[in-house]
Amino acid sequence: ILINNNALNRDQHIFNLTVPVEGTPITNQRSSGRCWLFAATNIFRVPLIKAYQLKDFELSQAYLFYWDKIEKANWFFEQIISTAHEDLSSRLVQKLCEDPLTDGGQWDMAANLVQKYGLVPHAIYPDAYHAQNSAKMNWLITAKLREQALVLRQQANKGSHSLAATKEKFLEEIHSLVTLLLGPPPSPHKKFVWQFSDANGTAREVHVTPIEFAQQAFKPRSISRGHPSVSTSRLFSLMNDPRHEFNRLLTIDRLGNVVEGRPITYVNVDTYTLKAAIIAMLKAGHPVFFGCDVGKFYDRDRGVLDADLTDIALGFNVPLKMNKAQRVSSGESSMTHAMVITGVHLEGERPVRWRVENSCGEDVGQKGWFVMTDRWMDEYTFQAVVDFNFVPANVQAVLEQSPKILPRWDPMGVLA
Repeated sequence: ILINNNALNRDQHIFNLTVPVEGTPITNQRSSGRCWLFAATNIFRVPLIKAYQLKDFELSQAYLFYWDKIEKANWFFEQIISTAHEDLSSRLVQKLCEDPLTDGGQWDMAANLVQKYGLVPHAIYPDAYHAQNSAKMNWLITAKLREQALVLRQQANKGSHSLAATKEKFLEEIHSLVTLLLGPPPSPHKKFVWQFSDANGTAREVHVTPIEFAQQAFKPRSISRGHPSVSTSRLFSLMNDPRHEFNRLLTIDRLGNVVEGRPITYVNVDTYTLKAAIIAMLKAGHPVFFGCDVGKFYDRDRGVLDADLTDIALGFNVPLKMNKAQRVSSGESSMTHAMVITGVHLEGERPVRWRVENSCGEDVGQKGWFVMTDRWMDEYTFQAVVDFNFVPANVQAVLEQSPKILPRWDPMGVLA
């Protein structure tokens, strides 16, 4: 009854600017929280499609998922040891123990995994049951991690000489659990054999390591003729968080996966700068990873993200009045999901609606595709991952700042 049909009539899947290579098939994360890995691999597959002249191609999300579980366990142990002096009931320790092996993640975490372990085609390491249905796996490993954390805290506080050996033993136990549940993955440094047919129907065979395969995705190349190249090695996160000053570098305390990897950072900018960078990426022919609060004013079946979709005030005589900053500050909104933008409809230079690739299969939206209104983007989109060369010099300079550190429980620390 409360659906705004006038809004739906405007939410057409018509776009006058789309990237030339969107990538197929539409992927499906199923009953798992791997959206960030699906969004990231849907970005990484674009240069690989061009490099190998492919038609349909999907990277293995499970491969990165496997190594992420191992790395997050190691990260958790390091955080537990370094906070052993704090009371177990402290907010920080409780937050660390709350969900140490969550399926979710951030762009920098995906970049860390690819840098260390590379990429493989989906055909080489397909989803096991627990990759698609991760809840029971996560419960078991989390229960074990919490048990191990208590032992590590006790040894750390006693100054035990066996602390390092105990941590190593615990990590081996987690490694064994993950391997039994997801299956052993290819070695990052050993060659796999990939047989495939290219877009011309020619049978081909490639012998390459996951690290070498990933390097193809990191080579700068222009997807669209006449436009500058985009390199996945130059991608970084723009953030629109109106609680904080713009043109400021932000990070989250004790959030990450690979201990020696790059930290999670965001360059906080206004929505105009965020959208201008996205449009520049699309004009260069490259899709854009973005993070948002997907559950708000969202019609999954129709594939619509529209802030005017439901008229709450009409039905209940109670309008919702909080702005974006207030929603985040009060816990009403946070970054819960990652998807990919592949197009936009422009009126002049003004964006009206955006074409979005989700990771819920072809049975939702328009065969897996969604339309996002520009006002919805303003209100519920927080993050966009763009090439360093597609933002102004003053935004580039922000990356040289010492980041403002937000606490581990900050809403921007939610793992999509």
